[in-house]
Amino acid sequence: PSLVPMAASGPGGPLYPIVSYPSAPGSSQYGTLSSSQSTTQMGAPLHQYGAEPPASSASGHSGYGMAPPSQVAPTVNGQGSTHSHYSQTNQASLSYNSYGGVTQSSGGAEADRPPSGTPSASVHSSPGHHQGDTSSSSTGSASPVPNSYDSLEGGSYPESMPPSSNVTNQGQPYGSYGYHGMQSGYRQGPASHTDASPSHDLYGQPNYQQYSQSLQPFPSLSELSAALGGLSGVPELEVEALRPINLLQERNLLPPRPLEAPEPNLSPDLKKVNCSPTFRCTLTSIPQTQALLNKARLPLGLLLHPFRDLQLQQLPVITSNTIVRCRSCRTYINPFVTFLDQRRWKCNLCYRVNDPDEFMYNPVTRSYGEPHKRPEVQNSTVEFIASSDYMLRPPQPAVYLFVLDVSHNAVEAGYLKYFCESLLENLDRLPGDSRTRVGFLTFDSTIHFYNLQEGLSQPQMLVVSDIDVFIPSHDSLMVNLKESNELVKDLLKSLPALFSQSRETHSALGPALQAAFKLMSPTGGRIAVFQTQLPTLGAGKLQSREDPNQRSSSKAHHLGPATDFYKKLALDCSGQQIGVDLFLLSSQYADLASLCISRYSAGSVFYYPSFHYIHNPAQLEKFQRDLERYLTRKIGFEAVMRIRCTKLSIHTFHGNFFVRSTDLLSLANVNPDSAFAVQMSVEDSLADSSLACFQAALLYTSSKKRRIRVHTLCLPVVSQLSDVYAGADVQAITCLLANMIDRSISSSLSDARDALVNAVVDLGSAYKSNVSNLQQSGLVLPAAMRLFPLYILALLKQKALRMGTSTRLDERVFAMCEFKTQPLQQLMRMVHPDLYRLDNISDQLQGALHLNDTIVPQPHLLHLSAERLSRDGAFLMDCGNVFYLWIGKCCNEMFIRDVLGCPNYASIPPNMSHIPELETPLSERVRAFLDWLHDNRAFSSTIHVVDDASAKATLFQHLVEDRSEGASSYHEFLQHIQQQVSK
Repeated sequence: PSLVPMAASGPGGPLYPIVSYPSAPGSSQYGTLSSSQSTTQMGAPLHQYGAEPPASSASGHSGYGMAPPSQVAPTVNGQGSTHSHYSQTNQASLSYNSYGGVTQSSGGAEADRPPSGTPSASVHSSPGHHQGDTSSSSTGSASPVPNSYDSLEGGSYPESMPPSSNVTNQGQPYGSYGYHGMQSGYRQGPASHTDASPSHDLYGQPNYQQYSQSLQPFPSLSELSAALGGLSGVPELEVEALRPINLLQERNLLPPRPLEAPEPNLSPDLKKVNCSPTFRCTLTSIPQTQALLNKARLPLGLLLHPFRDLQLQQLPVITSNTIVRCRSCRTYINPFVTFLDQRRWKCNLCYRVNDPDEFMYNPVTRSYGEPHKRPEVQNSTVEFIASSDYMLRPPQPAVYLFVLDVSHNAVEAGYLKYFCESLLENLDRLPGDSRTRVGFLTFDSTIHFYNLQEGLSQPQMLVVSDIDVFIPSHDSLMVNLKESNELVKDLLKSLPALFSQSRETHSALGPALQAAFKLMSPTGGRIAVFQTQLPTLGAGKLQSREDPNQRSSSKAHHLGPATDFYKKLALDCSGQQIGVDLFLLSSQYADLASLCISRYSAGSVFYYPSFHYIHNPAQLEKFQRDLERYLTRKIGFEAVMRIRCTKLSIHTFHGNFFVRSTDLLSLANVNPDSAFAVQMSVEDSLADSSLACFQAALLYTSSKKRRIRVHTLCLPVVSQLSDVYAGADVQAITCLLANMIDRSISSSLSDARDALVNAVVDLGSAYKSNVSNLQQSGLVLPAAMRLFPLYILALLKQKALRMGTSTRLDERVFAMCEFKTQPLQQLMRMVHPDLYRLDNISDQLQGALHLNDTIVPQPHLLHLSAERLSRDGAFLMDCGNVFYLWIGKCCNEMFIRDVLGCPNYASIPPNMSHIPELETPLSERVRAFLDWLHDNRAFSSTIHVVDDASAKATLFQHLVEDRSEGASSYHEFLQHIQQQVSK
């Protein structure tokens, strides 16, 4: 194999300690992908690129992380001297068509129909599931010319199946590479090449690979319990999973540490390679049939965080002439396939037998005949560097357009100065390369463009007062950042003063976005919009719909958009590969429900209610921290994602994206801080399968190369209801239900709340009638779901769903947005915060973590109830995006002095929002614990030090177990559930 340069981490890029293959995805933090529209729809920029060489073979461009050409990776899986990438140059070269002659297919269904004789895949996600995936055919010579997103995604099948791969390799024969014949594990009876049916022997090839034994069916927990009887040595977790819990009798249900994801009932070898941090399934034991799933009364779904930062994870990055995939269902080869012999493997999703001739060479061992040792089948999360046939057009440069509100309201809020300062500090850390382009557009009642063309002595402002927007001069408005760097800096330094005396109160947001769309259409890219008030002029103007007197009403109105202008514009942006992110910094109603442009363009929403640079320093600090993360985090453009699964149907997606076909998500921008969710049902019986597999493939471009990040999850299939309950992931279920917040818009807030309550009632009724044999009265649930009623009550008390408590309409809508986009762990901290006692932290060193010579205490979790607080203590509440440090009136003065730097309680300043760095053991331990909590999240959380007097309005509203305004206590909620179950 030939050495390929390792991708360097560009300015601002996260460093990935990749053990296997050092070129981390997103270390370039950049991507450009194929367009979603036809050449005629895209206009001039998408003309034919017939003779241009593949971008993936182009010479490295400085800045995208292409780095020193001679770097060799450290040891991988016990093998030394492995390469960061490998190219199978000693194999036969594959004749790919370049991305010339690209046309849009007129319809996906016809293109996706497998040819006659092709085994149909048992992979479903609604009609048209086979409309693509993230790559082309696994054999280049058989690849059709890509003609749409679907074909680039690999959904189109070859016109005829390629012949069986018995052709001698055009490189050196296997023998000359020291292939010493079949290992004993290969000497299994040959299987039919066309065998596409599952079998119990699918995973049972003994002694072949390290996972062979682990894939046998496991005994059910109920069988295990009965068989073990009273014997000792029963695994503690399994016994606990079988234990019914009477919630009205057992009060202390919280674990001492934050709840972790349940481990599937798999062997250690399989657990080791499963990708659970990225993939969380609501049920870690998949029911065999839809009838069994219905009987369990639990939702089946996935929560995905596909582009997350992987600082602590291995991420093999693989370059090969061929990306090996199933020829029937297009699944990428992964750790859960079965090798029948040294030439053939059986797909773990559709069970087709495939010939991996191109897969015989192992770059780790540098030998032939050990395909099971390749990184693709050793890691459930991998990234492929794909060739030019994955492109509809050459990779575009990173393009950033900043659209800034400069009306009088914006000047009063004071955000512009801090935005310009932050961008100046991070200008050189923007993800991109030497081709990166930037532009600026400001607006009030008119729109202001800025000519930043190289050669000018200073920036020139161009004012368009006509609301029917036209673009004065495209080339001088979107400029190369490197060439016009000084002009950009001059503009950022002068912008705040330029509008400091503005008295213009109108906001022409709609026309400004139309102008931004025209500017960005040729290339695609990212638009960052900063808005401080309700749009009042031109297209998309809005009128206030909020009635302050109705904020505590039992009915929430106007949760949907007042106009479809912003949705239509978002869909236009998505079609041109433009993502729009919205920063709303407003102390007034701005109708966030109507400003839904981020939702349909795969953007992000940041909301700062009551923002003011003087009166609200905590919001200012959060804005500055968020902005730094936003400007420097990695980004992929023109991304698409598809999910495949074994005999399961995907019927609903949740998140910010546009569904291009029934199962293909279009993500104009993809970032590491956004998550997605899907709901599923069991379409075909899994009775003949011992395992169910899920695979998500995200296609994007980085370092001028097509990249495909693939995640594969494997879970056991069970036939007993008790096993389904034992494997339930209560946090994943809660987050999936939170994602269904759209019911508030399509129906009503009351219906959405009733649906959540009914989910608990249904579970209690199903468990009582089908599993629990206890005759006792009370509310009995399986141990794995013991926190479910508590989490649902916490959901009902969130701003998105609460009733009877004054809630501003924009805050409610923003909370609904967060439900659909936040990763699971962050969302759970927002729904059910973690509460710790800190004043006795020195006495809680048992179980402390030792990280880099630092002791990190691990205080126990406390129930979210005022009865757990005491005025002689100090308590930390972690709400995900904010920390509250509550100091009791009688708190130990030593803690106040050693941690806060204040002599006593009375001297604690109001609005204190930081913990000083003091050289005391207590301060070091508290800060070590806070830093450890911060390390597990993308955006840093602000901290509010609150005293006894101000606690009611802040910390106490998060004590979800207590009765609050218009909401019951936890005990009252349990009694209500019990009454409903007993009916």
